[in-house]
Amino acid sequence: MHVEVLQNLGLSPNEAKIYEALLTYGGSSVSTISLRAKVHRRNAYDSIHRLIEKGLVSEVFSEGETVYEAVEPAKLMELIKEKERKLDAILPQLQTSFRDTKAPQRAYIYKGVEGMKNYLREALRAGKDMYEFGAKGGWFDPRMKDFTEWFLDEAKKKKIKFHHIFDFEVKDQLPHVPKAVGKPYKFAPPVYSSKSAIEVYGDRVVTFTGLGIGTLDDDLTIFVIVSPELADSYRTWWQFMWDSIPEEKN
Repeated sequence: MHVEVLQNLGLSPNEAKIYEALLTYGGSSVSTISLRAKVHRRNAYDSIHRLIEKGLVSEVFSEGETVYEAVEPAKLMELIKEKERKLDAILPQLQTSFRDTKAPQRAYIYKGVEGMKNYLREALRAGKDMYEFGAKGGWFDPRMKDFTEWFLDEAKKKKIKFHHIFDFEVKDQLPHVPKAVGKPYKFAPPVYSSKSAIEVYGDRVVTFTGLGIGTLDDDLTIFVIVSPELADSYRTWWQFMWDSIPEEKN
């Protein structure tokens, strides 16, 4: 119903009913509007004047009763854009407050394909190099295709470098993946393949369950730990694993 949509745009229930009634039946007096919108006359009067303040209703004066008319519905889009402008003006301050009040160490979970996208957006915001062990090309799941292309383009703009230690199977089954993410990368021995992976970037350690070669399980779970000290430790362990894998001969 239009009334429900109008309420979602910020109008009160009575305002939505009255505005729709005016659009449907045309200009009317308060008493007529009250009947058509099924809103008590006293409440109708107050709601009409709030709609006037919002620029959605205009008054037409005559010798008899005052008539109220709906303003062209495109005004609703103007109201939305005005709210967006107001939000844009204070958003930087809100984001600063959000970051400042975050605990220095915390943990949270993402689920599924959309969760994978959320974690990658965070990686872009961090703008730091990414280190992964047990990489399986999950970013290249068919459901991620458009997002992954966008992500890799944005990462390139931010000069984010990927350091991958892939599961051995990626080498034969997904040869295009290492080329897409770029060097440096190595392949772990087959005995160390698993259904999990570890990613480290900035102050975050990310672990996954539910990964396949180039695929993401529907119940994929992503555990994100925010801890600068822990992230530094994982990067040290990642380096140990990297150094333990011999360079491939061309």
